[in-house]
Amino acid sequence: MKTTLFSVLALTFSIFANAQKEITPLAIGSTMPQQNHLLQNFDGSTVETKNLMGEKGLIIIFSCNTCPFVVGGDKFSGWEKDYNNLFDLASKLGFNLVLVNSNESKRDKGDSLEDMKNHAAKMNYKMRYLLDKNHVLADAFGAKTTPHVFFFNKEFNLVYTGSIDNQMEQNKKRHTDYLQNAMNIVSKGKKVKMSSTPPIGCSIKRNTPTK
Repeated sequence: MKTTLFSVLALTFSIFANAQKEITPLAIGSTMPQQNHLLQNFDGSTVETKNLMGEKGLIIIFSCNTCPFVVGGDKFSGWEKDYNNLFDLASKLGFNLVLVNSNESKRDKGDSLEDMKNHAAKMNYKMRYLLDKNHVLADAFGAKTTPHVFFFNKEFNLVYTGSIDNQMEQNKKRHTDYLQNAMNIVSKGKKVKMSSTPPIGCSIKRNTPTK
């Protein structure tokens, strides 16, 4: 559940992320960039971004092993607890869902490929968990936080970006599953009305601090 402490942390991390180099997420309707970018899975295999596409679309969640908004803490259980259920729903509806770790400056501080392998085993990840060397994909997408969702339809056009749900937002009137709702809508061939929401989490740890 959301707490005052984590609301403050969320705001702090969001402000820090926005204080980095003008990072602007892809606009809705944009074609997925870096389709030939090579990503390394935690098992050592490699795959080009375009080959991750499912029958009806692809969901990429920028994630990591070290952010409390992903893994949880004393006051918040973390979003990764929902990853496998989201993967199951995505698969059922014809989408592929993968995780991408772009925390290049923390490869020796908990986000190395070996750390990813161990974390994936610990959490029984059902999906690919991919290393984005030198945060190339994160930069191309304009990914800001862990987690940060980018959902593309089968034509490689962005249909939703932002948070998984609103459980960390202040003054929410009810729980809203942004990503789950988007999957259900796109699976029916309809347009997502709430197509962009603010990403909340830790800033992606790029090599060079940006402004």
